[in-house]
Amino acid sequence: MPVRLDWKKLFLNTSDASGAPDSSTDAADSSSNRSPRRPLVILLAGVLAMALVVGGVLLVRQHSGADFRLAGASAGGVVNASAVGKGGVEVTAPEGEGLHGAEVTVDGKRVPVRTTGRHLTVGLDGLRDGTHELKVATEGSMLGGSELTRELKVDTTPPKLAVADTEGRSLRGPVTVKGRAQDAAEVTVAGRKAHVGKDGAFSVTLPRPPAKATAVATDKAGNTAREDAVITVRRPTLRAVHVSGQAWASDQLRKPVLKLLKEHRINAVQLDIKDELGEISYDSKVPLAKKIGAAKGYYDAKKAIKEIHAAGGAVVGRIVAFRDPVLASASWKDGHRDRVVRTPDGGPYGAGSKYGSLSFTNFANKDVRQYHLDLAAEAAKLGFDDILYDYIRRPDGKLSSMSFPGLGKTSPEDSIAGLVARTRAVAREHGAFLGVSVFGVAVTRPKEIAQDIGKFAKQCDYIAPMVYPSHWAEGEYGVSDPNSHPYPITKKSLADFVKKTRHTDAQIVPWLQDFSLGVSYGDAEVAAQIRAAEDDGIHSFLLWNPAVRYHGGALKPMK
Repeated sequence: MPVRLDWKKLFLNTSDASGAPDSSTDAADSSSNRSPRRPLVILLAGVLAMALVVGGVLLVRQHSGADFRLAGASAGGVVNASAVGKGGVEVTAPEGEGLHGAEVTVDGKRVPVRTTGRHLTVGLDGLRDGTHELKVATEGSMLGGSELTRELKVDTTPPKLAVADTEGRSLRGPVTVKGRAQDAAEVTVAGRKAHVGKDGAFSVTLPRPPAKATAVATDKAGNTAREDAVITVRRPTLRAVHVSGQAWASDQLRKPVLKLLKEHRINAVQLDIKDELGEISYDSKVPLAKKIGAAKGYYDAKKAIKEIHAAGGAVVGRIVAFRDPVLASASWKDGHRDRVVRTPDGGPYGAGSKYGSLSFTNFANKDVRQYHLDLAAEAAKLGFDDILYDYIRRPDGKLSSMSFPGLGKTSPEDSIAGLVARTRAVAREHGAFLGVSVFGVAVTRPKEIAQDIGKFAKQCDYIAPMVYPSHWAEGEYGVSDPNSHPYPITKKSLADFVKKTRHTDAQIVPWLQDFSLGVSYGDAEVAAQIRAAEDDGIHSFLLWNPAVRYHGGALKPMK
């Protein structure tokens, strides 16, 4: 509160050097014996008071700060980096008192301010860490102005944070993140509070590895340091065979696959979720799938997953993405034509191609993208261990001959890689790995069908290149007849993928050929491809045969 001035005591009393009343001034002086100096003192005091007012010299009412409010500093007067970055500290004057024209100094030097009524913002840009004196002096009335003096401690130095790289064992199990945060009062990782020791060492156990975990260290002043925790969970060796939805429903085709699994020749089954026809093989509950009639229910997803798990295998759910005649046709019919890849004149793309018109959906359309995110989330919740995209690309052909409504200035490569990133987050949330099937030529020709391997490798757990010998042209990689020489074409092409993904966490799980096309393939040809991959340091693979009949003799039992 303002200091109360008692004018009578201030000007009429006299004191000796000790501060006690003059002994000659007592009750007896009220009579005729009153000291002759009193009238003179009164007169001088009155003249001095009038001179102070008339001369414009104002007495200052000192404020301890109780009447002023200070925002942007802690109760202890500490100003952190956040407060400095947001403009400094704010002073609010007592009710009925304005701050217009106030003089503000820090360490005796005037500083820039912004004033609005009773509020005054003091900029602290460039102020070094340490203790400083803030002074706000206001103009006043006849009785004087007001002054606020406050000691401020500026502390903008964040804690020193370092997070150790972490490798988890499973996407569905706990993982412990460790690190050190010097001068931190609190540390959180992915929103969970960590235990912090006296030396700053901390640890926190997360229920499962997230796609991204940010560590945040906060000191007593409120300064923060952030660092993303690198949590790597490598997909264990994967040896699987492709099985379509309808094939799984056939005892004649399903049982031989389960036999390979029980003999440990494979350790996983790739089971179709959505195929090249756009049909979903189980009874999907995704609203758009039900609306367009895509869910066919060829097999019971939970039952199939349980059976494969019981036989000791994992389940890789394949989602054929943008080759989808069911969604394309239904969308065109219902007026949602931006869901379809178009020609420059607005028609459906693909007429005259091997796929036919209304065969490719538009990867840039938000409904199409959400459809695949929903399918991936549903499958991971059902218990599929992996989500494996196929046809995650634009159609073959010249880019100038097709149109993708909604793409804007984003490149097709970036747009598709963005969906891969979003899908990985969804899959990880429910404990599933994410793989991406790509053309063999994509490693050297990323724009041919909008599959940029370098970008994909940063957004998925593994790349599955289709390096079928029958699909390479004569002379590719210096091999005159790739189809007749499965070992060299497989080894040379996969070497490029290994090189391209070397500085990422993505693994290579190639699609290998177990079918005959022009050249008869048996145990020897399949085994040659597996050996070529191993010589490149790759021990995982997926075998493809559209008829779902595999050469078990080419598969050595796993230990």
